[in-house]
Amino acid sequence: MFVTHTTYLGIDPTAGQKPFSYAALDNNLRLLALGQGTMDEVLAFAGGQRQAMVAVCAPRRPNQGLMEREEVRARLNPQPRPGRWGDFRLAEYLLRQHRISCPQTPAVEKDCPNWMQMGFALHRRLEGMGYQAFPAEGQALQVLEVYPHASFCVMLGHAPFAKQTLEGRIQRQLVLYDRKVMIPDPFDVLEEITPHRILQGVLPLDDLYSQGELDALAAAYTAWLAASHPDEITSLGDPAEGVVVLPAAELKQYY
Repeated sequence: MFVTHTTYLGIDPTAGQKPFSYAALDNNLRLLALGQGTMDEVLAFAGGQRQAMVAVCAPRRPNQGLMEREEVRARLNPQPRPGRWGDFRLAEYLLRQHRISCPQTPAVEKDCPNWMQMGFALHRRLEGMGYQAFPAEGQALQVLEVYPHASFCVMLGHAPFAKQTLEGRIQRQLVLYDRKVMIPDPFDVLEEITPHRILQGVLPLDDLYSQGELDALAAAYTAWLAASHPDEITSLGDPAEGVVVLPAAELKQYY
């Protein structure tokens, strides 16, 4: 889809002391930017790109009620039992069929948690800046929805450790490093943890990224994969409601 000079930007509104964590990669998976900022700061970065794929770690819009429609339910395998799953988005139902836990998106925006509402606002503002919903053939600016926990599940082949733990951060950074994202090897960080440093209360963890940064990096990597290797992704959901893009060509039955 894209060949050169494309920026792959991942934005996570769910973690960190500031509203957003963000990460940007180039075509060679080199790190261009990594940090935290306000929505306006992140949008200023996105607005300065001539060619970019932006992956947002939040739903595109509230639940549109697709799972309440009989024609939608009839084509699902397995078909949901009567009276169940009507208050889930289609993408969320499909993720849970693979035993990938995910948040439920309400139908009314004011009933959604704050991070979802910020995500809706971010999607709207990106679209107002000319970003088109992926896939948009021939469009230089595209935006897609990702769910980092699901991305790490499919990259690892199983559910990861809890992301707020040290082992969860090491595991996530390692799988991205193994995918050739040009970030520090987390095992180099571990080699710096000596008994002396632990006794002194000093842990050299500067090169081990935060959970929000790792989620943003997973989003940026998924954007890169969607653009450069579209046959190596899976999309779940419906464009009318929201499509979650995953960094795997095929999904296991269960994670």
